Amino acid sequence: MPSENKLTASQEDYLEAIYHIAADKMAARAKDIAEYLAVRASSVTGALRTLRAMGLVNYAPYDLITLTEEGHTAAEDIVRRHTALQQFLVNVLGVDEQEADEAACKMEHSVPKAIVERLVKYAEYVEKCPKGGISWESGFGYYCRNECTEEDCHNCQHKE
Repeated sequence: MPSENKLTASQEDYLEAIYHIAADKMAARAKDIAEYLAVRASSVTGALRTLRAMGLVNYAPYDLITLTEEGHTAAEDIVRRHTALQQFLVNVLGVDEQEADEAACKMEHSVPKAIVERLVKYAEYVEKCPKGGISWESGFGYYCRNECTEEDCHNCQHKE
């Protein structure tokens, strides 16, 4: 797999788009990718040529587009990072789902793998550990919704 620093954010977006489209239709067309990413067809063609040269996609003009094994592995990793970040934002920080999806899309390209892994582990801990502190999590949601201050924390009614 190409090292993370060799793929640009745009290239990652193309791989992710092909991955999702192919999951529905078994393969993608340039038109599908253009619609999915809201870009012009000429942009898709250029990106596909680059990804083909990197060994990540099977592409020929006017033909169906699929991911190579290496491209599929890279796309799965990108999708996993996106999903992990989105779930962390929604489940731990209480961010609205649409806002979390947009933020995760931006973050997935820039947050190092090690940090994403820590966020995933933290989210799992909060969600699954019986002593993970669900009460503080609901308190955090209250704190954010009500724009509380440090003084509010000292008088908090969310104490166990």
